[in-house]
Amino acid sequence: MVRPIMKDVFFLGQKSEPATKADVQVGRDLQDTLEANRVACVGMAANMIGIRKNVIIVSMGFMDVVMFNPVMLRKDMPYETEEGCLSLPGVRKTIRFQNIEVEYYDMNWKKQRIKLSGWTAQICQHEMDHLEGILI
Repeated sequence: MVRPIMKDVFFLGQKSEPATKADVQVGRDLQDTLEANRVACVGMAANMIGIRKNVIIVSMGFMDVVMFNPVMLRKDMPYETEEGCLSLPGVRKTIRFQNIEVEYYDMNWKKQRIKLSGWTAQICQHEMDHLEGILI
C-alpha cells in the first residue's frame, strides 16, 4: 500500500525499533511507496511512512532491496556530500563512506550480507541514519 510521506521532525527524530517477521508488510509498503515517489526518491526508511521499525529500501538502479534490521559491518573512504530527503525540505551537508558492508534480513527473513559502493552506499547510509533518528 502506498503510504503518505511523514514530515513531522519530532517523529522522524525518534530511534526506530527492531523489526520482526511480522513486519514484512512494512517492506511491501516501502516498495509501493518508493515506486509511487520514484521521480524524487531513491530510498526510504519505515519512519518516512510513519512506522518506527528498522526497515529500509534502497534503489540499486536495476532493482530495489528491502533490508530489515540492517547493521553496518564495515565502512571506509569518508567524503563530504550534500543530501536532500523526501521528508525534509532543502539539502544538508554530511559525511558518507565510499564503501560499506551491511548485514540485514531480506523479505524472506534470510540473513544477507552486501557490499555497496558509491551512490548506492550513500543511499543506504542515509536510510540507516533515519533508523537512528538522524535527520540529514
